[in-house]
Amino acid sequence: MAKTKPGKKDLDSYTIKGTNKVVRPGDYVLMKPSDSDKPPYVARVEKIEADHRNNVKVRVRWYYRPEESIGGRRQFHGAKELFLSDHYDLQSAHTIEGKCIVHSFKNYTKLENVGPEDYFCRFEYKAATGGFTPDRVAVYCKCEMPYNPDDLMVQCEGCKDWFHPSCMGMTIEEAKKLDPFLCSDCSSEDGAKRHLSSFHVEPKVESKRRKR
Repeated sequence: MAKTKPGKKDLDSYTIKGTNKVVRPGDYVLMKPSDSDKPPYVARVEKIEADHRNNVKVRVRWYYRPEESIGGRRQFHGAKELFLSDHYDLQSAHTIEGKCIVHSFKNYTKLENVGPEDYFCRFEYKAATGGFTPDRVAVYCKCEMPYNPDDLMVQCEGCKDWFHPSCMGMTIEEAKKLDPFLCSDCSSEDGAKRHLSSFHVEPKVESKRRKR
């Protein structure tokens, strides 16, 4: 094991207290929040180290939930969406409650079943400024909103754009029965095609910092 500072050593792994779950650098973990009424914090473990008294600490990079970000939760944010922040901390390993998985957006949309430990991330987030990378994403449907994987959408056979059934004046059941589905533009006589644009992600609000 490589030495970091006098009296400290890097560890290859840590077993979560009271479980047989092993955490290694690069793993995603659920950490005890300061407020017990809140859901656990999600972080990526960057490093595990122990001091001369064998107190184990983890260096983590925090994920933010949309409601913890500047501007808060917005319509297109998924229920399991997280932002990878530039906020790092050194925490006691005892605050780790469990493990989870943070999927890429693409892989998350391919999951057949989303479990309680499944999350996804499509943005990196600057905690101090509220900036996002990327700062723009593609939009869909007549409502011109980014894709929320929690909402069912149907694809138009004509323009290949995706639409919310509610925005097309249909129920989900009615939309599922349509094969093929054509949006109102493609089914009209002139067949005018919508031009796909992009959505600016960052809200224009006063900045605030996450409290820990």
